[in-house]
Amino acid sequence: MPDNKLKIGIYELTGCAGDALLIIDCEEELVNIFKAANIEAFLMAKSDNNDEVELDVALVEGSVSTEKELEELRKIRKRSKALIAIGICAGLGGMQSYFLDDKDWAKNLKAVYGGVEMIHAKALPSKPIGDFVKVDYFLPGCPIGKEQFLSTFARLLAGNPPELFRFPVCVECKWHENDCLLNKNILCLGPLTAAGCGSVCVNHNLPCVGCWGPSEEANRTAEYKLLLEKGYDPALIKNKMANFSGTSITQFFARLKGETK
Repeated sequence: MPDNKLKIGIYELTGCAGDALLIIDCEEELVNIFKAANIEAFLMAKSDNNDEVELDVALVEGSVSTEKELEELRKIRKRSKALIAIGICAGLGGMQSYFLDDKDWAKNLKAVYGGVEMIHAKALPSKPIGDFVKVDYFLPGCPIGKEQFLSTFARLLAGNPPELFRFPVCVECKWHENDCLLNKNILCLGPLTAAGCGSVCVNHNLPCVGCWGPSEEANRTAEYKLLLEKGYDPALIKNKMANFSGTSITQFFARLKGETK
């Protein structure tokens, strides 16, 4: 009988490997995951990885930060019908990429490594995988969530694309009947952050730090001005907003700088 199971590969580039570890942490479901699909490559979970087979879906975490990773990514894209960026590093570049232009990157690299010749792999400025190849879907999070991954996996098995929230964490806060921390003058990034985490931090009276990345409906200008009105230092606001936004926030602050000159 022909094997009609989806062929899936899970890959890690530059990052903390938190997204791959999250999949491993699906302990009760892990055996069924491997039964339901042919997991052709998953370095954290298996040793008999097949890096040549054609894939139905490739899940890639981490940003591109070396020429070797870029070559690997392009090969993965070439033999995959669909490619999903999982986590903030893959989708947005991660903390290692925000506010880092090529000149600053080259200066920092030289300051750290001096004139050392890179033999194993030449370093590159860290960037999201979508800067180099076509990305079909993006699962946000730092790391992604268990329920989010299992839902996406089940939808893929059924031939459906991932279904993600387009609205911000604030909506989930309302569902949980939380008091708005911004009304208490606490710096919270809920209005800017993609929903899906269940507003877990605010449920415990902790401000949202934005670890699920920017919401499609985010109004950065309004949030920035609101936090200024509440007396927060512009540099602090900038760093807070940038932590999990990767390269996506660069243009916003460049425009803001132009408006405030």
